[in-house]
Amino acid sequence: QVQLVESGGGLVPAGGSLRLSCAFSGRTFSDYAMGWFRQAPGKEREFVAAVHWSRGDTYYSDSVKGRFTISRDDAMNAVYLQMSSLKIDDTAAYYCAAGGTWGPAWYVAKETNYNNWGQGTRVTVSS
Repeated sequence: QVQLVESGGGLVPAGGSLRLSCAFSGRTFSDYAMGWFRQAPGKEREFVAAVHWSRGDTYYSDSVKGRFTISRDDAMNAVYLQMSSLKIDDTAAYYCAAGGTWGPAWYVAKETNYNNWGQGTRVTVSS
């Protein structure tokens, strides 16, 4: 059984940085996409970033490009999201997703592409 556990969320001032972690167990995802999504209060869940586990190719949403970096650690079975220059609009619950099929950006960004999800970690950016 695949398990994804996010950590690293918290309260951070605008302009600050935070690193989210997603540890997974139960299987490997060597030829798949690992992604981060987020859901702000009252809004639908949206794509943030994804990485191809073995090749390291990445995609980012336009709203976080240049500020967030997704990475993975094969030895730790973990995916990370380094968030910098945080804005109030980045406030959301952040979810790790695994097992997505790699392809064009629009496809990798689809929620339905992933069949394993974590419980989420909350990020609050204060003014």
